[in-house]
Amino acid sequence: MEQITQNLKDGKMTLLEVPFPALNNGCILVRNYFSLISAGTEGKTVKDARLGYIGKARARKDEVKKVIQTAKTFGIMNTYRMVMNKLDAPTPLGYCSAGEVIEVAPDVTEFRIGDLVACGGNSANHAEVVAIPKNLAVKIPNNVSTEHASLATLGAIALQGIRQADLRLGETAAVIGLGLIGQLTLQMLHASGVRTVGIDIDPKQIETALKNGADMAFLRGNEGLTQAIESLTDGYGVDAVIITAGSSSTDPIDFSGEICKQKGKVVVVGAVPTGFKRTNYFRKELDLRMSCSYGPGRYDSAYEEKGIDYPFGYVRWTENRNMGAFLELIRSGKINIDPLITHRFPFSDSIKAYDLVVSRSEPFQAIVLNYDISKEIARSVRKQIPTNTPSTGNKPVIGFIGAGNFAQNFLLPAIGDSGKLKGIATARPANARNLADKYNFSLCTGNPDEILNDAEINTIFIATRHDSHAEYVIKGLKSGKNVFVEKPLCMNEEELESIKEIYQKSGKSLMVGFNRRFSPLVVSLKNTIESAGKTPVSINYRINAGIVPADHWIHDKKIGGGRIIGEACHFIDLAMHLTGSKIISVSAVAMPDTNNNNDTVTINLHFENGSIANISYFSNGNKDLPKEYLEVFFAGRIGIIDDFSSLKIYGKTAVTKNVKGIDKGHNSEVTNFLKNIETGKECPVPFEEQYITFDATFKALRSIALQGERITL
Repeated sequence: MEQITQNLKDGKMTLLEVPFPALNNGCILVRNYFSLISAGTEGKTVKDARLGYIGKARARKDEVKKVIQTAKTFGIMNTYRMVMNKLDAPTPLGYCSAGEVIEVAPDVTEFRIGDLVACGGNSANHAEVVAIPKNLAVKIPNNVSTEHASLATLGAIALQGIRQADLRLGETAAVIGLGLIGQLTLQMLHASGVRTVGIDIDPKQIETALKNGADMAFLRGNEGLTQAIESLTDGYGVDAVIITAGSSSTDPIDFSGEICKQKGKVVVVGAVPTGFKRTNYFRKELDLRMSCSYGPGRYDSAYEEKGIDYPFGYVRWTENRNMGAFLELIRSGKINIDPLITHRFPFSDSIKAYDLVVSRSEPFQAIVLNYDISKEIARSVRKQIPTNTPSTGNKPVIGFIGAGNFAQNFLLPAIGDSGKLKGIATARPANARNLADKYNFSLCTGNPDEILNDAEINTIFIATRHDSHAEYVIKGLKSGKNVFVEKPLCMNEEELESIKEIYQKSGKSLMVGFNRRFSPLVVSLKNTIESAGKTPVSINYRINAGIVPADHWIHDKKIGGGRIIGEACHFIDLAMHLTGSKIISVSAVAMPDTNNNNDTVTINLHFENGSIANISYFSNGNKDLPKEYLEVFFAGRIGIIDDFSSLKIYGKTAVTKNVKGIDKGHNSEVTNFLKNIETGKECPVPFEEQYITFDATFKALRSIALQGERITL
């Protein structure tokens, strides 16, 4: 299938052949008939992408701050590679579409194949097929055209702004900014019996508003505009102002304060700064409100991704119900969409449509893309790799399941010529195609089964979200594949036992991405410890983990499992590796927190050879301090690794070793894993150690629940 994408590095747009998106639980696959270009949001995205690096930095100052912080954690070169990966990746565009349901996830009962639906959200891209969470799709009523329904997302945005204004029959509202959302807002206000005043800087928009039912409309530059609005409202001012403009000026919000009545409401729907003049807002006690996009549920992962609806009696108007209400207004004839659709482009000419948006070479309102639904489209993309590709001999033939930021920045670059890359499956179509092109995968797909069932692929890398790791590990081993899985191996003890049973029958390699034991500094320290003879060691390992937002998926017990399962397992593994002994007991205590995340914790480990380790995993610190500080005491010596950039060993003679940047062993772990497969050697991390690490991790969580009780493995 095809999808319109843009390269963030140079702004180039491409109609790209990509695989179908993955059909995850709670989703439907929709074949688009129409999609709407959002001139405001998408226009800014496209325009920013065409800027130079300095222009991009000025336009996205928050992103620059994140880059600086990332450099402190991963080093300058790694951060540079991450930024370039992101800028080079094709980015999907669009969030408003409508079409036909062609496939339904097993747990979705609200839709059937053949239903016509309007779609919204980040997945409703300009593509021939999209995967839509059920709460972001609405059935299209009879007598509503699919083309008109493609405006439902924008209609929901306008409708939510009206709901925030909380207007009554007979009241007066001003709408500042008469682009498409402003025009829809005027029509819906008029249909509800509210007197409307439209305001814009463009005469064409004023003309459109008056043709489509606005009671009054004025150019912002008109002299005496404030007095005219006072006269229209008997000197009181409008009951509410809804700002649908996009501007870097504070004029829209300042002017709203001038024309609003005492104790009136100002609702911000568009992208405008809020550093307003205080006088009118203070004197009139105005109520300034923000309107959250399509309505309640937007940006709530429980609602949008998991499909958990809000109770109707408590949240009457969700984003889904707003979309449905807008479609009903079209069906009943209360609003008229036809005059607002000024341009129609075949999907094959979508780049021309964006050129119009950016250049503004002619006036426009709604710009609709229409799709050729008669053509056959392929679910996967299979590429012909050049015949001059070097022979791989007995090297592994590799498939990837999942390839987010971590896989792109650390796993894929580490493979090099250690294996032949054959197939990649990711949920996002543009991501799959981009990585297939970049690393010469011959197959890209949204369906992991195509990787698992490929007879040539003998090794898979799993880099999906945590809740799917155990499933794909088990399927991979059963399919006769060697498996590399990013941590964690699994989410609970039951999954761990199932994996152990299947692994022992498989005869294949299984390795968790415990990269730190492969760091050159750890290798040096481990050699020094072993040269001191069989002696117990004591370890103090401090991790300045930093805060992760409470709503991040890692904290979701079903999806991420929490930060102990998701990351602290790294440090348990490294402690066991350095002691050279099995863990025999564990105890842990967590600092209480309101979200019960248990991500500020101390974990104490006892080992069979008498070694002990204390792991201090703290999320309540400051990111200006380097993340990891490891101290190992043994045989009259102390080894200190400071954030994987330097090693100091104190003893009879001091030894110092530095590496360039920060090296946590990612490259070495991947090349060692693949080399051992090629040569027929055992996995570089014995399965028994991986099993013990996760057994200890799960028991650490149990110990926290038991207020630090020591638990034997």
